[in-house]
Amino acid sequence: MTTALTRSARLLLVGAPGAGKGTLTDRLLTNFSGLEAISTGDLLRREIKNESKIGVAARSIIKAGGLVPDNTISQLLQTELETKGWLNADSSWILDGFPRNRAQAEVLDEMLLPHKANLSHVVQLDVPEEVILDRIENRWVHLASGRIYNLTFNPPKVAGKDDVTGEPLSKREDDKPEVFKKRLVAYKQETEPLFEFYEKRGVLVTLKGETSNIIWPKLEQLIKTEYC
Repeated sequence: MTTALTRSARLLLVGAPGAGKGTLTDRLLTNFSGLEAISTGDLLRREIKNESKIGVAARSIIKAGGLVPDNTISQLLQTELETKGWLNADSSWILDGFPRNRAQAEVLDEMLLPHKANLSHVVQLDVPEEVILDRIENRWVHLASGRIYNLTFNPPKVAGKDDVTGEPLSKREDDKPEVFKKRLVAYKQETEPLFEFYEKRGVLVTLKGETSNIIWPKLEQLIKTEYC
């Protein structure tokens, strides 16, 4: 049974790659009616799959362990928000993956503030690095759909196969250990100023835990207290 929101909730989930943003977003969508979600990672994967100009450029950057430029992400997100009609004060949604630095946060403000649709909470998912590295080592994905499996706590029904299509699972290029460690370093460098930015705005909340199951009750209580 879902719980209905009684006020608009525009949320940003921020955490290191593998911290559980996708899992927690899914739980929010399942348990609270009226929420929508947008993942910049999914947008990028869509562009890569479609082999668009942005997708081709992004693929080579990601494969090398780099981060896609701010202006590219900003362009994708703004187009998606406008297309879905989410640029208004009555909308409720969750952002996953953007902004990831202060410059992007300022760009997002420029998008949202004229529509009175600024973020109401920024949730930092604080998960130990050693836990994240172990999680990524065991992570496999069905590339066509984006479905994610973990061999430890969410294995596929048939080893190496997607539960829905039966197609082979793959390792993302950016999940390879040498590439992923570069992503963690880049994440730490970029997000420290971001958290300072939102802390000064009074919207930053930090939730700590080793697993999504530990963090989820804290996140659920936050939403019920503030928005229901």
